[in-house]
Amino acid sequence: MRRTDAIETVLSYFDDGQFITDLARRIAYETESQERRSDQLRAYLDEEVAPALARMQFKVRCVANPVESASPFLIAERWESDDVPTVLMYGHGDVVRGQARDWTKGNGPWRLSVDADRIYGRGAADNKGQHTINLAALEIVLKARNGVLGFNVKYLMEMGEELGSPGLREVALAEQDSLRADVFIASDGPRLRMDTPMLFLGSRGVLNFTLRLRSRQGAHHSGNWGGLLANPAVVLVNALASLVDRRGRILLDALRSPALAPAVREALSDCDVTEGPEDGAAIDRDWGEPDCTPAERVFASNTLEILALEAGNPAKPVNAIPAAAVAHCQMRFIAGTDWREFAPSIRRHLQANGFEAVEVEVRDTPMTATMLSPDHPWVAWAANSIQSTTGIKPTIVPSTGGSLPNDVFSELLGLPTIWIPHSYGGCSQHAPNEHLMSSVAREALAIMAGLFWDLGEGQTPPMQRRAA
Repeated sequence: MRRTDAIETVLSYFDDGQFITDLARRIAYETESQERRSDQLRAYLDEEVAPALARMQFKVRCVANPVESASPFLIAERWESDDVPTVLMYGHGDVVRGQARDWTKGNGPWRLSVDADRIYGRGAADNKGQHTINLAALEIVLKARNGVLGFNVKYLMEMGEELGSPGLREVALAEQDSLRADVFIASDGPRLRMDTPMLFLGSRGVLNFTLRLRSRQGAHHSGNWGGLLANPAVVLVNALASLVDRRGRILLDALRSPALAPAVREALSDCDVTEGPEDGAAIDRDWGEPDCTPAERVFASNTLEILALEAGNPAKPVNAIPAAAVAHCQMRFIAGTDWREFAPSIRRHLQANGFEAVEVEVRDTPMTATMLSPDHPWVAWAANSIQSTTGIKPTIVPSTGGSLPNDVFSELLGLPTIWIPHSYGGCSQHAPNEHLMSSVAREALAIMAGLFWDLGEGQTPPMQRRAA
């Protein structure tokens, strides 16, 4: 069988409705990791993922999570030869809360529904639809090659990505030898444009922190005490304004992005960020760093966001000076940024500018930023494979704007990381009415079948990770 035959077979898998059948069955598992649905989370591994891999002669095992009460991992391996490349694949079977009451389209979160080009269901885009595409393409290529892929595959699936991947780093560290590979290939997140295939090679990091100011116990009448008592809300918004200006430009140098490498700037030069949120709102082109293009702002710049801001009772305000004010903030940052200096730098800045009473609290462990150079040999190889299948030059983004546990694969395991997203920006990921676009899913099946076929052709970059 030829490459074109394998692609035609995977397209028939979609056109005949088999993809919808497989995805509907998987969406029906209510794998809400935020709700600690341990029975559903384990059943998804045991009843869906493990059998799919076993059909392809993978050796499959579940690995306990070292984090107490966290979900287990699945690790599988299909080994053909020491002389062929080894690919590590990844997916997550958990989803965010279903939010069933808020769905206005489809049949709610747990029953797949198709409406025109949209496939509705929780996990359709994040991540059940995406790993279903990859597993199906891999199985079809294996059959097309008469049971020999021409490369080795290792597969890691977790069930806690929506909780921040508890235990992933620890498991990867303990399983370094069993996860050793030459390249990492996985799918998550959205494309930049729905009609253009895309590669992203890393992800921005994220650090959540809180600014808090308590001036006194209890609120005080604004008529009797206004002008006499410092208002913590006024102080706090001015403290925030000293960190980021009215157009979103970061003012504190310690929080700003490092200089962009020429290869990164070149890769982003033809990326036009035009698609706004699903509600049709256009992006704000005058927002953010003024010396960066929109693509550079979201994929290759640090940003400071205020996620929530509160003083008094916003729902039922009264004529009183509030006792305290709080702002929950977030830094998204690119590789090369020293995130460990964020909180100390903010504290020093606030103290030097008269805001010494404002407390700075880092809320959780940050997710590290990663970025693979766009001129890496595996990037060119993957881009050429995708263009051969689609006839379209894929968009290449050094690091996606969102955050993923990519550092586990790129830093701890030392792998070049290639992400091929199968969704788009308006998919309502993490919201009611989550959906996958049929046209994108069908094309993605062809892309992955072509990619897996090419992996077995022996024309990949040199193997580098064979030794323990």
